[in-house]
Amino acid sequence: MSGAGSRPGEAVEATEAALAAHRALNGAADDPYPERGVAELFEAQAARRPRATALVHHGRRMSYAELDERADALAAALRAAGAAPGEAVTVVLPRCPDLVVALLAILKCGAVYLPVDAAWPDERLRTLLDAAASRLVVAREADTAALGARLPGRRVLAVESARPDDGAAPAPVYRAGPDDLAYINFTSGSTGLPKGVPVRHRGIVRLVHGARYARLDEHAVLLQMAPVTFDAATFEIWGALLNGGTLVLYPSPFIRLGELRQVLAEHGVTVLFLTTALFNAVVDEAPDTLAVLRTVLTGGEAHSLPHMAQALRHYGTDRIVSVYGPTECTTFATYHPVRELHPEEPSLPIGRPIQHTRAYLVEDGRLCEPGESGEVLLAGPGLSPGYLGLPDVNARQFADLVIGGQRERVYRTGDRALLSPRGHLVFQGRTDDQVKVNGFRIELGEIAHHLQTQPEVRRCYVTTRPSGQGGLELVGFVVPAAEGCDIAAVRARLRAVLPAYMVPAVIRVRDDLPLTITGKVDRAALLASLEEPSGPDSPAPGGSASARSASGAAT
Repeated sequence: MSGAGSRPGEAVEATEAALAAHRALNGAADDPYPERGVAELFEAQAARRPRATALVHHGRRMSYAELDERADALAAALRAAGAAPGEAVTVVLPRCPDLVVALLAILKCGAVYLPVDAAWPDERLRTLLDAAASRLVVAREADTAALGARLPGRRVLAVESARPDDGAAPAPVYRAGPDDLAYINFTSGSTGLPKGVPVRHRGIVRLVHGARYARLDEHAVLLQMAPVTFDAATFEIWGALLNGGTLVLYPSPFIRLGELRQVLAEHGVTVLFLTTALFNAVVDEAPDTLAVLRTVLTGGEAHSLPHMAQALRHYGTDRIVSVYGPTECTTFATYHPVRELHPEEPSLPIGRPIQHTRAYLVEDGRLCEPGESGEVLLAGPGLSPGYLGLPDVNARQFADLVIGGQRERVYRTGDRALLSPRGHLVFQGRTDDQVKVNGFRIELGEIAHHLQTQPEVRRCYVTTRPSGQGGLELVGFVVPAAEGCDIAAVRARLRAVLPAYMVPAVIRVRDDLPLTITGKVDRAALLASLEEPSGPDSPAPGGSASARSASGAAT
């Protein structure tokens, strides 16, 4: 992380021009947010508007009172099963009302929810649960036996096992505080092991209370479309339920544009988040889909300016908001209302910090002035306390710095940006090999690690290339250890240890990896070779990865 360049506790050098620019960047006044936990804030909404619609799924509506009662009943069952404050409880549920019930129930116990996908390989699931020390799993009754076999040593509790009318004693009240943990998301790790990112209640509340980037209130209707393992779901679920709004659960496991248009119109959805690739697909194939919305939030990758220009023509200048942020800063850190495109800016700005968030650009230990580029450092109550069990990584990624005489705990994002003369941040790429593909943050090194450890592979290189929807797709190159490298077997072994979105769309066998004059792998030459007639090349089955991942990122 050479961009930031400062040691923990060290003062960052800053000119008056740099300090003034950052005061302007971070200077918007914030309303105080409640110093309470997520479950307590939800209960306040349920008490205030018990009959208001909290959830909609397949035409069925669930009121705030019913959701609260269902969550209380499951919380009692969880406590009886041993769920303790601060303990991680794994959630293996599809998008449905029971999923939201489970998340609320876990928080009502003071426990921490760990969402995972049942489709992930057994080895990965066990690794994540071990890292989080999770002993208890919540799933559908139909899945409990299979999950019990896949996850030995864990107790699997059926979400249907507790209902408000079953006569169970109410759960002991535990009021999680703002600094208690609420959930854990895992992101890709360069060592071959995923990194657990715990998020505090405070981070969620700061994200959705007094939002600058969208109108979130009792009239808001949000569509829940992201997988719960993807941190956009944090915004969707709690952005609705902590503000007295309505959460519409997308009814199908995969996104179909015709169905999406129908759902948005039928339920009067006002706010929608789309990954960049899915946004581009909608703009290309069915632009009228988004016409009913008040606000379209989009992010996860660098935006395509042609798609954004087309969107402005379709939707006008007061509807699209670009959002940016890592999991380590609780979903969103900056936002940029897209009203016009500026030819002198080669990429779309990521904008200014959202409420209760601060951003700094630092290069070689010095705060950047307007017109300069540096690494994006983030600060504020949205920051994670640090990765689970990774003190060395925490020491690199999180630091206490003194900026303008003020001590700040910052997260070094590894993203580079320009401080525009207009006073906002313009994304300029990564300082390392971490990428975002359809909203999923991926360390290319983790994929390379699992490729390199396969017996057929002598050397490998993993990168990305543009996909058909203006996003990115993963590409792998392997130099075989011997003749007859079986790419199908290589791909199958990758699928056994990695989620589907981390398996390269194309794996190309090569005799060698070309090098640049400086001795680095020549990425441009490798990508150019993909245009040559393919030999033992193995594209992913079932069409382009971008189409599959764009759907998968929203399931």
